[in-house]
Formats: sequence, structure tokens, C-alpha cells
Amino acid sequence: MTAATATASPPYRELTLLLLLATLWGASYTLIKFGIETIPPITLIAARTLIAGLLLLAVLRMRGIALPMDRGTWGKFFIQACLNSALPFTLIAWAELSVDAGLAGILNSLTPVMTVLLTLAWSRHEALSGTKLLGVALGLGGVCLIVGVQALQGIGDQLWGQLAVVLATACYAGAAIFGKNFKGLDPIAPAAGSLICGAIILIPLSLIIDRPWTLTPSNQSLTALLILAVFSTAGAFTLYFRLIHTLGSVGTTAQGYLRTPIAVGIGALFLGESLTSTAWIGLVCVILGVMAITWPRKS
Repeated sequence: MTAATATASPPYRELTLLLLLATLWGASYTLIKFGIETIPPITLIAARTLIAGLLLLAVLRMRGIALPMDRGTWGKFFIQACLNSALPFTLIAWAELSVDAGLAGILNSLTPVMTVLLTLAWSRHEALSGTKLLGVALGLGGVCLIVGVQALQGIGDQLWGQLAVVLATACYAGAAIFGKNFKGLDPIAPAAGSLICGAIILIPLSLIIDRPWTLTPSNQSLTALLILAVFSTAGAFTLYFRLIHTLGSVGTTAQGYLRTPIAVGIGALFLGESLTSTAWIGLVCVILGVMAITWPRKS
């Protein structure tokens, strides 16, 4: 079955995997919240990237695929690590010291909006259609509703945390654009390589700043870390690249619509979080904006 056929009439198994992917990524915000209770953000993300990177390397080895060893490719892996794991993962973990997991999930779903803006700012090769312009306006309007209300109440830890999540989202958008440099590689290779590079960047910082040998993490935080690394990072990446081949890139973007309400729901279920009325309106605006930007155009 071709990707086009799968997109037109996807099998139930692929739709189930799509829902699973959205759940794994939606749950990551709550898992981070549990993890940072007793593990500092830098150490948490250093361990997350190391464990996930090693697991993806094992997946590549089982498939008989070796990572390229040339300096140029690894230089690109390091850049991708900064944009796609080390910096955004750490920003989100730090932000969740003050920001609810569900709210972080809403703000982090703006990646398509940021991607459009960065594409226009950097390359300007893609025309901004009326639908995309509407999507950008809705997405930014949603952020203003969520972040702006906090700003009016005075600059505090929660505002800086929310802005950190927005910055992380801009990093993900940059990673999506920079990721075009890996066209000749198996899709899991840059994921594994960049995660390993992310661990290389963060482990020294963890040793210097957090001194992890002095920490006493709880069983709950350690369990959250393992689930986050194994399932919401390594497993999610593997699912994502499978779905790209079966549902196609457009079909796989549907997980973005599902992930945001799932993140809010999981945060409410396990953390007792609740959204303000303005945050609910912002959530609707963000989801509609992402849909407007990623909705397939008529051929």
C-alpha cells in the first residue's frame, strides 16, 4: 500500500498508532512534571536524551543501519540537537517548574505557526496563502490570550515559564526547517544522532550545575524519567517515522490536533490541573490555527 493510498483510506491499525503517538507526546508534559519534582531539569533531560538516543541506536543496529561517521554530518547532528532536543527539552522542563503541564502542551503545539513564520523570515520561498495567514493569526491570538493575561498581572515566574515554552516551540520550528539537511539518511538516524549529541551537550552541564551524585530522586520521578525516555521519546520517534511512510506526512500531522487536548486531559487527570476561561479560548484558537496551516491543499 502506498503512502497516498494509506492517507486516503488509512487502516485502523495505523489510526490506532496515530492516537498512540499523540498520547505518548501529550503525556510527556505530565511525565516531565513528575520528573522535575526531585530531578533538576538539566539532569532530567540529559538522562532522557541519553537513554532515548541509545535505544534508537539499538533500533538502527537491529535494522542493520549504521550512523554516518563523517565530521560534517555530526556537525549537523549537533545543530539539530540544539534545536530539537537539548535546548527545547530543557526549556520546557524548566518552564514546568511554574507552568502547568496542560498549558505547556497548548503553547508547544504552535510549532506549525512558528515554522511558517521562520520560513518566511529565512527563505521566503513559500507564499503566505490566505488560509495560512488565518492560521498564523489564530495561533498567535491564542498565545496572546494565554500569555497576555499573565503579563497584565505582572511579570512573574509563570510568565517567564510560558515564554520559555514559546521559545522551545520556535526551536522545534527551526529543527523542522534544518531537518531538510538529512534527506539522504534513514529518518531515525538524525533522531538518534541528535539525541546522542544532546546528551553530550547536557551531561557536562548536569555534572557541573546539578551534581547528580548528590541528588536523591524519588521512585516516582525515576519512573517518570524512564517512561519519558523509553516511550515518549524513543518509542514516539519510531512510531512517527513509521507513520510518515504509511499515512504520509499530511496524515501524520493529525496527531498535533489530538496531542494538545490529550496533554490537557492527562494533566487534569493526574495532576488535578484546570484551565482558565481565557486559556480554553486560547486552546481552541491554537488548534484551529494549526489545522488551518497544516490542512492539505486541493490539488
